[in-house]
Amino acid sequence: MTTQELLIKAKGAKSELSKYTVEDIDRALTAMADALVENTDMILGENEKDIEASRGVISDVMIDRLSLSKERIEGMAQGIRDVVKLPCPVGRVLKRYERPDGLVIEKTSVALGVVAIIYESRPNVTSDAAALALKSGNVCVLRCGKEAHRSAAAIVDALQKGLETAGMSRDLVLLVEDTTRQSANELMTADGYVDLLIPRGGPGLINACVKNATVPCIQTGTGICHIYVDKTADLDMAVSIIENAKCSRPSVCNAEEVLVVARDVAPDFLPMLKARLVDDRAENPVELRLDEEAVKIIDGTPAGERDFDTEFLDYILAVKIVSDVDEAIDHINRHSTGHSEAIVTTDRTAADKFTRGIDSSSVYVNSSTRFTDGGEFGLGCEMGISTQKLHARGPMGLEELNTYKYIIRGNGNIR
Repeated sequence: MTTQELLIKAKGAKSELSKYTVEDIDRALTAMADALVENTDMILGENEKDIEASRGVISDVMIDRLSLSKERIEGMAQGIRDVVKLPCPVGRVLKRYERPDGLVIEKTSVALGVVAIIYESRPNVTSDAAALALKSGNVCVLRCGKEAHRSAAAIVDALQKGLETAGMSRDLVLLVEDTTRQSANELMTADGYVDLLIPRGGPGLINACVKNATVPCIQTGTGICHIYVDKTADLDMAVSIIENAKCSRPSVCNAEEVLVVARDVAPDFLPMLKARLVDDRAENPVELRLDEEAVKIIDGTPAGERDFDTEFLDYILAVKIVSDVDEAIDHINRHSTGHSEAIVTTDRTAADKFTRGIDSSSVYVNSSTRFTDGGEFGLGCEMGISTQKLHARGPMGLEELNTYKYIIRGNGNIR
């Protein structure tokens, strides 16, 4: 099926979806979750083919991002079930007021229509996106990278079986067959077919969408996330937070890429950090890329010109020493991609200054940046993490996949 033929199917499915009740949708989602688990062996078999084809082509860290397991599939199914438990945003009255002439005006939440997602090598995005789109009243068009295409196709096939079990059309969740740039360009310019385009991937993909899309597009994903260790920080807490933010899963966008340290504590803190992240890690020690001050305190790699503007997605951490919270805020705002930043401090004044001054979608006090996630925010799962400011910001759940319209009731009113 060509991409254009698929888009025609998706547009046709919009009107069908509007006929279903919330109960119908929830029943379909439950069947989709069940179908994922029932088709685990088939999905894992196709995933193994993707992994074998990618060995030596992408890094081991990215292989982990691509890999599925029985536990990860069960987690994907649970993510769908979590979405079932959430209230449907469609039809919610956001604001109601009555005009002096008697008109009653209701600002009402409605689905966007067809939501297209271009993503790269994370197969779990397939089920997350499908569940959120369906629950929020939208048809879902998926276009994954070639590395994950077999896995995504197997997942979509299982989800479509669930839809059929619930008596719904397979066309509510569709996967683009073409993995060349041509299909991505077709989605970017599918005026009249795609109501919202969400790219999830690296800077190249996101920049291409922002530059070339003629359909509405949301920037997501790129995360140069910072943690600032203040002069009043509990240093043991800081080391634990940083280890989690950097090492728990370095290939994801909410992983820490840059550490900023107050000069007053750097001589004590950096040796603690090196011991935990480098010396004590026999497997996957973190490469510390140090600014000219930090390199005088501990051993590491001198930081290059671009190291504070790079999303490494690997066991690499750039380290910058600053004088105080004001310099930290200035450095972060100049180098951040607007994703997630954190401060570790016991000083309420410093924490308040940081949360006011940092211009990112998620700002943490004494916590790992790894919590920037739809599931962790109570959204069930997420469509992506928006790093822009209009329409949606931060983890995108059900509400962010709706727009609104005005419904006006009168009694013969004329102007």
